[in-house]
Amino acid sequence: MFHHDDDAGVPLIDVARENDPIQHELDTAWSRVRESGRFVFGPEVELLEERIAEHCRVSHGIGCASGSDALLLALMALDIGPGDEVILPSFTFFATASAVWRLGGMPVFVDIEPVHFQMDLEKLEAAITRSTKAIMPVHLFGQCGEMGEIMKIAHRHGLAVVEDAAQAIGAEYNGHRAGGIGDIGCFSFYPTKNLGAFGDGGMLTTNDDKIGQRLRLLRGHGMAPRYYHREVGINSRLDALQAAVLNVKWNHLSGWTDARRSNAGRYDHLFREADLTDWISLPSQDSRCRHVWNQYVIRVPDGRRDDLRAYLAERNIGTEIYYPVPVHRQDCFAALDYPAGQMPETERAAGEVLAIPIFPGLTVEEQSRVVGACRSFYTNQRAAVAA
Repeated sequence: MFHHDDDAGVPLIDVARENDPIQHELDTAWSRVRESGRFVFGPEVELLEERIAEHCRVSHGIGCASGSDALLLALMALDIGPGDEVILPSFTFFATASAVWRLGGMPVFVDIEPVHFQMDLEKLEAAITRSTKAIMPVHLFGQCGEMGEIMKIAHRHGLAVVEDAAQAIGAEYNGHRAGGIGDIGCFSFYPTKNLGAFGDGGMLTTNDDKIGQRLRLLRGHGMAPRYYHREVGINSRLDALQAAVLNVKWNHLSGWTDARRSNAGRYDHLFREADLTDWISLPSQDSRCRHVWNQYVIRVPDGRRDDLRAYLAERNIGTEIYYPVPVHRQDCFAALDYPAGQMPETERAAGEVLAIPIFPGLTVEEQSRVVGACRSFYTNQRAAVAA
């Protein structure tokens, strides 16, 4: 059942397996844009905006240049500025916090719960002060945060909610789509995402007409009509070529998501069959959520994570650590003075997590090879202890 062919590697991500079968569709889409001469905004962008808005069951989809810009624009639209606090997890990609910092706001980090890597709700509510203006939950690895309780907390305190849904297009919480629950949703189309462009790209979603109008204004230098600027925005346009790629891929996203979900279920089975769950903690799916598995992240306790990663690398099996250093411990935020140990679950996760291949084109044999290599590692560990 388990394969140990050390010469046959398994990549962490293989975008070619996604792109090659649809090359003709992509070529057709690029030609359409080239012939139109509409390279910025235009019908391809508008179609994608409509599709994402409809998918999220909101009134507005607003394309932008990246997921990082989406977060920044969302906070700009909410008038976050100097002195304003925004509560967010430290166990996230850097852009979640940098968007707050770039506007002069104060990122207020809270610890996570250890099962789903989501913000600890008690610590979230305890962090709210008179200066708090927004909460930024992160739908990490493809699973929504506890949006029901987060929205209740936000309403109780009069706070805005910005969903960092960069990794979670298609995810759901109690039947509600990621990006359609809070005041604003933010998506990334970075090539490794479930819906990936051939470069950077992003999208904002909202049901609020006023916010939607302002986001459209802010992403284009605050300009409307041309050369008339109502306020200072930024240059964050989604290129038509990227939108064309995404429109082609949109028709395949559902199947790719099903493949990711199937791969996750198979990993669960294989790891249990290999009797590894006493050594490795498998990711957990919240029963309220539809997980879309942007990443399949195991936890390797007792200081063995880096040794296992090195062992897998020797066998050409790709892995990644999302994320090795919590954001509150990054050098650029040293002035915030979060002492070591203040967020124990965040710091423990940073020392234990390991993402293994989960992409849609992954084969059963490759998954078996990954789990077989993990089993070999632990067989050697047990033998060394016994000796």
